Amino acid sequence: MTSPNAPSYHLWGWTIPAALVVVQATTPAPEVGPGELIEYWPVVIRIGWFLAGLLAVVILNRLFIQPVFARILRRRNHNNPTLQNALLRYFQVVVIVIAVFVGASIAGYGPALGDSALLISAIALAIGVAAQEVIGSLVSGIALVLDPDFNVGDYIQWPNGEGVVQSIALRTTRVETKDGELVTIPNTILTSNEISRPFGRGNHRIVQQFGIAYENEIDDAIGHFEDVAASIDAVLADPVPVVYVDELGDEVTVRIHYWIEDPGRQDVLATRSEYARRIKHRFENEGITISPISELEITGRIGIDDSGRPR
Repeated sequence: MTSPNAPSYHLWGWTIPAALVVVQATTPAPEVGPGELIEYWPVVIRIGWFLAGLLAVVILNRLFIQPVFARILRRRNHNNPTLQNALLRYFQVVVIVIAVFVGASIAGYGPALGDSALLISAIALAIGVAAQEVIGSLVSGIALVLDPDFNVGDYIQWPNGEGVVQSIALRTTRVETKDGELVTIPNTILTSNEISRPFGRGNHRIVQQFGIAYENEIDDAIGHFEDVAASIDAVLADPVPVVYVDELGDEVTVRIHYWIEDPGRQDVLATRSEYARRIKHRFENEGITISPISELEITGRIGIDDSGRPR
């Protein structure tokens, strides 16, 4: 309790005991110096090691790994720059994640990462279950990119259709069908089904069948088949066209094999059409009957009534 005679100060109409003023005036201010900073030095060291590890991985990737990876992508997918950029972007994200883990391990946070491995695994499992279809398509897209026999511009056939590959993305592949439609196919369908590539694999063999009448000389007809094939510029001279007698039925079925060089689907259709037109014209000039009309023997009786009309 303050004595009535204790000294005091008057400030703006307020009376303040001198003892309070003395106490507040003598309270020492906190000092900040090198001694206090030393306590934070281990944290600074760990941050430095973390940044050093992270930058080392990033620089190594930028100078050596990423240029090699980019060259491989351009060589494998030179017709698909969209896919090149997407894969490079995903690759950079993976590198950053690896750099963070490397930096944390060098900084001494490896045990902490190990203790949280169960949590990280649980999160990864939850994400995988929720996005398994998307992840499956991404994995399938990477598999298609790495397949040297699957490229933009290839003509492919799969169980539900056929067409020319226009673009390969990480989740889907776009194919232009023979009717001109652009179809988007999930990559999982292409990797889980049988795909054939009938064209674009070097020399392509074309097989056509024709029927000729029995009264025609078969050897002469075979000679005309071979000569017409040799007269077409697109047909290769080596291997030479070969003609086979395939079947004896209502007519003599003849099958001819000839080869053209590295065609597309339109090239095959054009060559088949050219050969059919030329062989028709040649046989008409030579008097050889192609696919004669089959003769049918009809048995039965026809009766005529009183009016003279058949019944």
